[in-house]
Amino acid sequence: MVTIIAMMFLYAMIAFVTNLAAPVGKIWGESFTDPAQAERMGMLGNLFNFLAYLIMGIPAGNILSKIGYKKTALIALALGFVGMGVQWLSGVTDSFFVYLAGSLIGGFCVCMLNTVGNPMLNLLGGGGKKGNQLNLIGGTFQSLVQALTPMVVGAIIGTELAGKEIDDVNIVLYIAMAIFALIFVIIYFTPIAEPQQTGEGITYERSPFAFRHFTLGALAIFCYMGIEIGVPATLVSYLKGIDGIGYDAATFMAGLFFIMMLVGRAIGSAVGGKVSSKAMVTFVASLAVVLMVLAIILGDSIKIPMIANWSFDVQAMPIASVLIMLVGLCGSVMWGSIFNLATEGLGKYTAKASGIFMMMVVGGGILPYIQSACVSFMGCLLSYIVPIACAAYILCYALFGSKNVNTDIKID
Repeated sequence: MVTIIAMMFLYAMIAFVTNLAAPVGKIWGESFTDPAQAERMGMLGNLFNFLAYLIMGIPAGNILSKIGYKKTALIALALGFVGMGVQWLSGVTDSFFVYLAGSLIGGFCVCMLNTVGNPMLNLLGGGGKKGNQLNLIGGTFQSLVQALTPMVVGAIIGTELAGKEIDDVNIVLYIAMAIFALIFVIIYFTPIAEPQQTGEGITYERSPFAFRHFTLGALAIFCYMGIEIGVPATLVSYLKGIDGIGYDAATFMAGLFFIMMLVGRAIGSAVGGKVSSKAMVTFVASLAVVLMVLAIILGDSIKIPMIANWSFDVQAMPIASVLIMLVGLCGSVMWGSIFNLATEGLGKYTAKASGIFMMMVVGGGILPYIQSACVSFMGCLLSYIVPIACAAYILCYALFGSKNVNTDIKID
């Protein structure tokens, strides 16, 4: 139980660092006068945050194999502290490039934390439905932090983003560094049992890519990250471009996207022991496609009263924004369920596979950046064809690509 609780702490920090990149990046983006350039540069910090997965994914898996879960987590937490410190330093030096370096270091942190957390919870649950259920419970805590991060930044910034600087969110960076230091101490003194063999004695006859369901699942995670990051980030851009809707209201709606993920993961945690990962992914991927297509078609033809800030003021929001927010329900169970499908039956290859899996999380930087580029010539709503295509692939993976057809490979 102590080990599971420790993993929940790691899930929370993954969410915090990941969801801090987009709102802080938008502050830097405002320093560029051209609106199209500001949109792209605002997502550049997010891109660097996820570029770290491409660089660190495989090394993280190798580190995990050699030194185990606890030491890997401690290294990751130290990197997180440094990454937040460098982002703070970017405000002192007024350097966009220093900020990008901080985002990259923060990305190294969350990549390694993900490499530790996901396989450990899956293995602690014994794999299968119970392993998926533990990942969904961890994801529930993660969603709470995901929701609060953009909401808090939006509340600090206020209704207008123009003229704001990174110094205006220093308090968030100070809190982040304090939390990283605290969790480092907690994990250091927490006895964490290694749930699987690690070290130099393992012989790997094949690569995890020899498993077809893993290879296709890694691509599914690449696509999923485009949904989780691109959908709420573009929602902020869409809403702040509408007269009468301030930046605080736009980020609050993005936070509600993650509240929907929290609700969905809570539901998924409750039913995860009874419903297969394949059935979950099939349902939510189909629903995500429907919701985003409807958002594009309906646009702002209907307005719906929504709570728009921490003061609980009610404001009329376009129907498209509400439908996009509900996509959070669909994304809620995708990560854990896809991970469970892709790593099922890998045995000794699980640690290395997790590192490769993390490498593909770079999709959370590449796909939203592509979507932000689409915004400049087709508008925010039509840019959602990018996450629609991602959801369609995930649906195909669940239906046709998730079965382990390589059971002849030795895994012990």
